[in-house]
Amino acid sequence: MVGRPLVSILMPTHSRADVIGFAIESVLAQTVEDFELIVVGDGCLPETGDVVGRYQDPRVRFLDLPKAPHFGYANRNAALRESRGEIIGLAADDDLLFPDHLELLLKALEGGSALAYSQALWVSTDGIAAPFLTNLEAADELDSFMTKGNTIAASCILYRADSLPVRDPWPEDVPVAADWQLWRRIVGENPHAPPSYCRTPTVLHFSAKRKNSRHSSASRLATYLEIADKADWWPSPLRVKIPDGRTEQEVYADLMRADPIGWSSSIREASDDLVARLAWDDISSIRPYLQKRIDEAKTLYYELVAARKQLDATERSLLQANEALEEARSTATQLEKLVADAGIKGGANENG
Repeated sequence: MVGRPLVSILMPTHSRADVIGFAIESVLAQTVEDFELIVVGDGCLPETGDVVGRYQDPRVRFLDLPKAPHFGYANRNAALRESRGEIIGLAADDDLLFPDHLELLLKALEGGSALAYSQALWVSTDGIAAPFLTNLEAADELDSFMTKGNTIAASCILYRADSLPVRDPWPEDVPVAADWQLWRRIVGENPHAPPSYCRTPTVLHFSAKRKNSRHSSASRLATYLEIADKADWWPSPLRVKIPDGRTEQEVYADLMRADPIGWSSSIREASDDLVARLAWDDISSIRPYLQKRIDEAKTLYYELVAARKQLDATERSLLQANEALEEARSTATQLEKLVADAGIKGGANENG
């Protein structure tokens, strides 16, 4: 590549030689071509280099680095020090980018934001996709994001390299969630350039192999899957069959590659329809799921009512006991007074 690229994309990798090729191809298929892709090997298997070597594109570089502590955050800093773009992005080695991912996020940055992000469609291991919606332009969601936890996949984000005083800002001494710490730092240090939200899916985010979880251990996706398992209306573009012996990435990549524009349009429309259906449409088809939750709430309510009654009975017993105790104390006081009076009178009679 001649000259400085507009965007530097980092793709950290450790053990996903089986799917990283699909991730690389999704980057190379971007409608915006002014980028460099740095594949950051973090003690990865030799097969990874073989896969990366298939792509004879001058925009692709492979840094085969020894394993760094934790999730290899130090290696990401090493790659950033070699990067040249004025915009920085990440692409997970097991995610797929929509063809217009960079195009849409670069437009979102045009207003001067330090960071822009899009929606992700989270994909289960059996091919069911659902949107994750986080709106940092809403004060309550921004506060939750800054204080409670990350809800944005790293592949969804682009940020300006000059939004921080250093080019290699990844915290290296934390075991997990360094990306969340980085996003919060960018937001916190750029109060006059708040995040820009691209309100459309541009990333397919898959369950990490290491988690061995259908829903990526994400409660929100688990809830979506409970509904999808019971609903016959779940949009077909968001329910893709994964044959035995094939990965979710491979199957979705085939669909994306066959018709990039048509596929992107159909799956985005399906995502919008799903959100609208869940928010406003007739809920009869998911009534069993909702009824289960209502029944659980009723059971809890009745248990609380019973506990309250038991507590009230205990309080009444305590009150009665206190009243009896006060009565006993009053009686004892009266008896003591009578005894004392009797003693005084008796003493006077003897002296008389």
